[in-house]
Amino acid sequence: MRTQVGIIGGGPSGLLLSQLLHLNGIETVVLERHSRDYVLGRVRAGVLEHGFADLVREAGVADRMDAEGLVHDGFDIAYNGERHRIDLKGLTGNTVIVYGQTELTKDLYEARDRMGGIVVHGAEDVAPHDVETDTPCLTYRRGGEVHRVDCDFIVGCDGFHGVSRQAIPADRLREYEKVYPMGWFGLLSETPPVSEELIYVNHERGFALCSMRSHTRSRYYVQCGADERIEQWSDDRFWTELVSRLPEDAASTIVTGPSLEKTVAPLRSYVAEPMRHGSLFLAGDAAHIVPPTGAKGLNSAGSDIFYLFQALLDHYRKDDDSGLDHYSERALARIWKAERFSWWMTRLLHHFPAEDDFDRRIQTTELDYLFSSHAAQVSLAENYVGLPY
Repeated sequence: MRTQVGIIGGGPSGLLLSQLLHLNGIETVVLERHSRDYVLGRVRAGVLEHGFADLVREAGVADRMDAEGLVHDGFDIAYNGERHRIDLKGLTGNTVIVYGQTELTKDLYEARDRMGGIVVHGAEDVAPHDVETDTPCLTYRRGGEVHRVDCDFIVGCDGFHGVSRQAIPADRLREYEKVYPMGWFGLLSETPPVSEELIYVNHERGFALCSMRSHTRSRYYVQCGADERIEQWSDDRFWTELVSRLPEDAASTIVTGPSLEKTVAPLRSYVAEPMRHGSLFLAGDAAHIVPPTGAKGLNSAGSDIFYLFQALLDHYRKDDDSGLDHYSERALARIWKAERFSWWMTRLLHHFPAEDDFDRRIQTTELDYLFSSHAAQVSLAENYVGLPY
């Protein structure tokens, strides 16, 4: 099989790039190890930056997002029993959209189907070859047979544990990592959200977050130990712990119910440099991970796709490779800002097991400064709604 861009990974990043390129006459093949049902069964992020939402519109898959997504003008930070609103729209002129990653992935799959896009599921043992040449290829095994895809470029959208990053020689790859001593226990329930906007909570018992996926489906989180397991948390234990951390007005009105899904997510910051090696380009979790505190995971992947899409467009339309040549440094410049913001939000809102009295006073002072400073709130808001591409 021959194509122009071979994409490893059939999640939202790979599908979005494939859709954008296809709309502009550039051929792609997407290889995904898992089934479509498996991919669509993963519950992930739900807060979309305004720039990412615009990219979804450019890809022609925004009808349901614009009709069903929840536009949020701000969010609350609860501290010492009081809620402090961060007015995103008033501070920046921009908003965010709450729309589940699963729903976005479904929209992208349906668009790929309508356009006859090639998405191969059950592609096992995917391997990139000859990435240091102008004639790379991909091989994969399916149905007992080995298949080959010749292409001009390979894009790795296959996540942290994928094969793409491993194709970069170890002596050319530099990795930065910070592992946090806590996790998030998350619960999804068919219950109305406790608030119209998100509530981030800094409490002496630990962080909590009240989020949602729709007007009738809620997503809640509490800080837990990094090594805790789902089996340790009954629904009753979760609801009791969550309510204990909420301000009184939210605690008294929250609607509880059976869990639809429970997860434990470790918190980690990670960046791999460079994001290009020859004809191979990395995007999304294949190159970087953020703690979920600032809602930057999917959005950071979106910025990678924006830069890569524009660069490939210039290559094929204008014979201009400057975008490809500078992709890694352009993408990383924005990624490190997202890493900084996610690290800062994590430090601001969580309790760290090893923190001392000085650390706690610094955190208290940081919160007091944020709530009293217009400039500090502008800084938070502009990062939350998304820095420009």
